[in-house]
Amino acid sequence: MQKFHKTALAKRTTILLILVLSFISLVPRVEAAFIPSSDSRADLMREQDIQTIKKTLENKIVKQRLEDLGFSEEEIQERLNQLSNEEVHSLAMQIDSLSQGGILGVIIAVLVIVVLVLVILKLID
Repeated sequence: MQKFHKTALAKRTTILLILVLSFISLVPRVEAAFIPSSDSRADLMREQDIQTIKKTLENKIVKQRLEDLGFSEEEIQERLNQLSNEEVHSLAMQIDSLSQGGILGVIIAVLVIVVLVLVILKLID
């Protein structure tokens, strides 16, 4: 009789363990982490985009073309600071996509920057 009792207890324990482990495996695993605010992410992206634009503006061809149009470095920096985050990002993305084209890409990047500066001048006037 004790053998029967131990066997029944073992079966019940086994079934209970199977049910508990099945239930635990169904619970989704949740992980948490700190998420930076959108403002800090936007500031970081803006800084990276401005660095991309400044690197392009340091190019001799771009510098010479902007000087030919009568823009000083202070005016260019002032205009760059007036751009919204979306405009800065758009310009940086265009420069990135054009910079893969070699010298032709640089020339196109110069033209894009010049057109952007002219558009800003028209908006201010």
